[in-house]
Amino acid sequence: MSRPQEPHRPFLSFGNPFRMISPKGSYLSPKLLALLNTFEETLAGRIKKLKPEGREDVLRLSWMRVAMETLCGIHTDIKTLITALELPVCDWDEKWIDVYLDNSVKLLDICIAFSSEISRLKQGHLFLQCVLHNLGGASSKQFVRARSSLDGWRQHTASKNPRLDNCFCVMDGLVQTLDLPKIKNSSKGKVLMRAMYGVKVVTLLVCSIFAATFSGSAKKLIDLKVPETYLWAEAFTDLQTFVNTESRRICSSGRVTVLKELEAVDSGVKKLYPIVQDGVDPVEAEVLQDSTSDLGKSSEKLSQGLDLLAKEVDRFFQIVLTGRDALLCNLRIGGNISDQVRANKNVEGPMVRTSGSFVKSVVTASQGCPNCNLDYIDISGMKTMTGLTI
Repeated sequence: MSRPQEPHRPFLSFGNPFRMISPKGSYLSPKLLALLNTFEETLAGRIKKLKPEGREDVLRLSWMRVAMETLCGIHTDIKTLITALELPVCDWDEKWIDVYLDNSVKLLDICIAFSSEISRLKQGHLFLQCVLHNLGGASSKQFVRARSSLDGWRQHTASKNPRLDNCFCVMDGLVQTLDLPKIKNSSKGKVLMRAMYGVKVVTLLVCSIFAATFSGSAKKLIDLKVPETYLWAEAFTDLQTFVNTESRRICSSGRVTVLKELEAVDSGVKKLYPIVQDGVDPVEAEVLQDSTSDLGKSSEKLSQGLDLLAKEVDRFFQIVLTGRDALLCNLRIGGNISDQVRANKNVEGPMVRTSGSFVKSVVTASQGCPNCNLDYIDISGMKTMTGLTI
């Protein structure tokens, strides 16, 4: 039975940020305008390359890996822009700092949730390895063990990851705070906020697609309406429409899982299960061999895809984390930022594990959803980077 059609999220419009950047009487020097245009043109190019070539590439691990690579590139671009603007942290308005710290801590929380789900899916590969190992023999005991492992895989993939619920709450908080603070008396600040808006919008889109893929629910997709004044607006709208439309179609198809590589494994398990359950006669021996081979190939492809995606999520996590660490370190030594801001933003956190590696830092308490539990990461031992990213 197919799932009922899930309601679409309405397009979320947050006014025209261009008015915030260029109000009446505002002026950007040729240098600042060139920096802004270069950033937005680069962003537009990255978005265009992210559009899948065909419908079959949507909700596939290979595309998700490229999407995370794109986010890494975009967040690195904003660090480069900040350096080019020659805008030291001591000249930042406290509202900008609030936006940066709030956004970055939410992104860390989202990365932790995604890493947790990827690790959970990778654990399911152990069941499949047991299946393939036991089907290598012909004894009845091995068939019983293979069937037990198939049952274990089904139960494991059907289980829910509570971290994703926290992730959805955090994403909702990011959407509600998409409108950036108004900038007065700072042309560099206006350029920075406009660029950060673009980074945040694209990040939200990618994260919502990941959330829909991992949860199998189109309710997690977000539709954002971007003002046409941005050089990247057309490319963004084109990407959003294409991916969200196909994602909703897949999510409403009644499939057990919407992730393409995981669906291939599930299909192989369904073919193999009745053969293992009923026993094998000489006629079915060849069918068993072919089905086992197909399951081995699809499970290996899933495992490799998850490994590559995990590396990119880790890399994105580190980019956000090091940028945040740089800002906090600059706040400690900056003389123009109030002690109250530093007191409110610095929180020591316990050690956590993310995708097999431990990191250390000082991070900020989240002011988002009160029901969202953030795993704080203590990375005080890492080297401070000069670049920042939202």
